[in-house]
Amino acid sequence: MKRLCIIGLTLVLSVFLVQPSTTFAQGNQVRPSLKASVSQRLGIDTDIKIDFSRPGVKGRKIWGELVPYGLAPGNRYSKDQPYPWRAGANENTTIEFNKDILVEGNKLPAGKYGIHMIPSEKDWIIIFCKNNSGWGSYQYNQEEDALRVTVNPVKAPHQEWLVFGFEDLAGTAATAYLHWEGLKVPFKIKLVE
Repeated sequence: MKRLCIIGLTLVLSVFLVQPSTTFAQGNQVRPSLKASVSQRLGIDTDIKIDFSRPGVKGRKIWGELVPYGLAPGNRYSKDQPYPWRAGANENTTIEFNKDILVEGNKLPAGKYGIHMIPSEKDWIIIFCKNNSGWGSYQYNQEEDALRVTVNPVKAPHQEWLVFGFEDLAGTAATAYLHWEGLKVPFKIKLVE
């Protein structure tokens, strides 16, 4: 009986060892929009981290077409509920602060937020949502907003892969931005004094 168990266990293990690894990794395929993150320290100990996925332009017209101006129409989750853009691809783009900060002069408590955006030709609304774990913006709920700010996009050199970054570093302040296609969407971040 003991020998039969050992033979059975050996057969099971050999099946697992001989199977190609793709059999077990079907859900782990390489995504077209790769995950990325960027971080920046302000002051002595205030850390900012943005996690996002990077779609490519790939010859498409982005603003006003692939990413519509205003709220996107209803979706498979709610045909009647328009939703903002997820500011990237795949899961929510998130931003995390370990200390309270100011975004465009408005206080935002320390924490992790989903970033959503409502683009237009003139100005953009950037939404910092308490719900940071959704898949995109499909289940976005305005009641979960922690802060909304309005900013003006600026023309920028072509950027094939969406990227977030920081510029205008001033020790206790910086300008965070989203840059994709020929547009940059900046928002100012400053330490609370």
